[in-house]
Amino acid sequence: MTVEVGQQVPDLTLKANGGKEISLSDYRGKYVVLYFYPKDMTPGCTTEACDFRDNHESFKDVNAVILGVSPDPVARHEKFIDKHDLPFELLADEENQLAEAFGVWKLKKNFGKEYMGIERSTFIIDPEGNLIKEWRKVKVKGHVEEALQYLREQGK
Repeated sequence: MTVEVGQQVPDLTLKANGGKEISLSDYRGKYVVLYFYPKDMTPGCTTEACDFRDNHESFKDVNAVILGVSPDPVARHEKFIDKHDLPFELLADEENQLAEAFGVWKLKKNFGKEYMGIERSTFIIDPEGNLIKEWRKVKVKGHVEEALQYLREQGK
């Protein structure tokens, strides 16, 4: 079953960079920007990660943490973080548990081939652990600013 806006998010635990294990409940009391992306080191995913990096302090100002999620293993996440100086955690969803819970593990088509992969999406979870906003089939350009603006409006 896919979590929907207004529902409590599932509390799955995933491995993250730095040898950590992270659960969404670890961030109760803060907003969580949970963004799913297909693959480390690819052009669109790098642009999106760097946009989140460049706005990291602004997200902190609105009581939000950023968590990136892809099926890549922790070792690849660590290379991605080091290469682009990312100041937030990347979760290794190698078995697609979190992606399936949020309904972003989808059949994709590219050059006539079909395969399963991540549909680029972002979710905002409120301080009580409820899903309050979702963006599916995200276009990278301008998306981070849109998410930040949404969070600023929550504080008013």
